Amino acid sequence: MRKICYSPGAMAVDQELLEILACPLCKEEVKLVPLAEARRASVRDKFREKFRGEEPVVEQGLQCVKCGRIYPIVSDIPVMLVEEAFEE
Repeated sequence: MRKICYSPGAMAVDQELLEILACPLCKEEVKLVPLAEARRASVRDKFREKFRGEEPVVEQGLQCVKCGRIYPIVSDIPVMLVEEAFEE
């Protein structure tokens, strides 16, 4: 079985995907934002066991322009669930 490794640093979010994503709560557009180190660490800790031995990469999030909620991007995957969102 081949192990996939993610390089550290900011992950790329496809521009087309960014254009169609919306806040699931208020249906407004989202923008790419950097996450503070403490927030990155807490999100990494939360998702670590779901990655089965791999370290999840967390650098950025998607912030709703209306309500301000931030949805984390974990190893290139936007987690667009209201219960996973946070406010800075």
